Amino acid sequence: MRKNKSKLLMTNSSFFMFFIIICILLISVSALASEKINPPDQETLQKILADFEAYAEQSRKDWGIPGMAISIVQGDKMIYANGFGVKKQGEDDPVNENTIFQIGSTSKAFTAALVAMMVDEGKLNWKDKVIDYLPDFMMYDPWVTREFLIDDVMAQHSGMPGYASDLLSFIGFDRKHIIHSIRYIQPISSFRSEFAYMNNLFLVAAALVEEISGKTWEENLRERILDPLGMNNTTYTQNGFVQSSNVAYLHQNKNGQAFVLPMDWQYIDWVYVYGPAGGINSNVVDMAKWIILQLNEGVYDQKQLISKENVKYMHSAKTIIQDEKFPGRNYYDLAWVTTDNEPYPTFIWHTGGTSGIKSLIQLIPQIQLGFAILTNMADTKLPEALIKRFIDLYLGNPLKDWSTENLKEAKAAQSQSDELPDIPKEKPLPLEAYTGKYENPVYGEAVVNIEGDNLVFTIGPKQTKIVFSPWNRDTFMVSIPDYLDVGGFVHFQIDPLGKASKMVVDMLNEGNIGSFNRIEDK
Repeated sequence: MRKNKSKLLMTNSSFFMFFIIICILLISVSALASEKINPPDQETLQKILADFEAYAEQSRKDWGIPGMAISIVQGDKMIYANGFGVKKQGEDDPVNENTIFQIGSTSKAFTAALVAMMVDEGKLNWKDKVIDYLPDFMMYDPWVTREFLIDDVMAQHSGMPGYASDLLSFIGFDRKHIIHSIRYIQPISSFRSEFAYMNNLFLVAAALVEEISGKTWEENLRERILDPLGMNNTTYTQNGFVQSSNVAYLHQNKNGQAFVLPMDWQYIDWVYVYGPAGGINSNVVDMAKWIILQLNEGVYDQKQLISKENVKYMHSAKTIIQDEKFPGRNYYDLAWVTTDNEPYPTFIWHTGGTSGIKSLIQLIPQIQLGFAILTNMADTKLPEALIKRFIDLYLGNPLKDWSTENLKEAKAAQSQSDELPDIPKEKPLPLEAYTGKYENPVYGEAVVNIEGDNLVFTIGPKQTKIVFSPWNRDTFMVSIPDYLDVGGFVHFQIDPLGKASKMVVDMLNEGNIGSFNRIEDK
């Protein structure tokens, strides 16, 4: 009995020592994680920047991106700004640090900042209900409508399917109509439970700013952010983009080649309807000023423009992002994403994409670095690769060719997406069976007519024409002339008399809002 007791004491003692060692290790790891990393000396930094610049230019060529611009911030100073490549494929006019790009969804953080300023001024609270300020605001579920809070608007956990109603601006509807359409979008998850990326709710955030301030989102943006930061080359209108004397053209990837979109392209205006979600135009010099504000907890030029507390609140996790495409632990904040991806320090970032650009704004508070990378081609993962390359150089990590790795993944994904299901094809009914007028509570009335061997679907205030090409019996392939990255299928339902009574357009159907019923001929 005494021997067993002695063994037990020894076991307990060993466990206690083990516990103490683990605690010491955890404390050490925690201390290392919070330890401020000293920046390299000036000579080393210049060598890092030179190595990085060479890598960035070669990577740009590898990806076939016509042009891009990069700025890097350290603390409260811009330490690098440069342009690469050309503004327009096939021409020689070079991109420089002052070239204007659309910045896409990195605009969202500006809208969130305007709301934060209203909170700072005591005009609203993050936990106030939206309907207390916008009585007409309505979600599909009445309970969600009543419980929807200010910070819910920008936390991407509404329950709606991602990107629902995005094409409303594309076919000519305004912000008021897009906000109204939210009530028709059926949820696919419970409120506040899952991440799903939305643009339309940032129009709601802008409406809150306008209701409280009595000024437009654009006026608030200029007076509260752009002017105080000296972002004098930053605009938020179509004219501000197309009439710039130093502007990067939009490009799409067409079969591995950059396809330029002209400045008079008929769909170039859609992004400005979604202005508070993605309609700002800027350059990397101006965006460096925005990054300085973020890295320095709301201070710029010794002025506190946003409270430290609210900058921290915007940069703190609100929704878990569970997506295998995002390595590490990812959380959506308020118009920012936080990523814990060891062995790297924590990233705070957001990307942007329009019809022909890709942007990335990234903050690394632990090492007081920030990046703005703007490219004039859509759908590229080069910006993410470049930032990791710079961090590896900056921290002295083993170097990895992130650009080549991301490019291989992008090519593999594109190859898979280009493959259509190989199924037996049946001819459609006579095309007259599908023609006529259709209606939808969100998109209004639309018309299907015959043009040649196809059907043409005309919809929206802009009378946008969408081509339906026969694919398999009552399913047609969808394409929009002069637009490369939108497609999918439309499915007709046929009544007993052999005539279409309903159709579902996949590209319009996020949240089950893409069903159109035939209007009977009178």
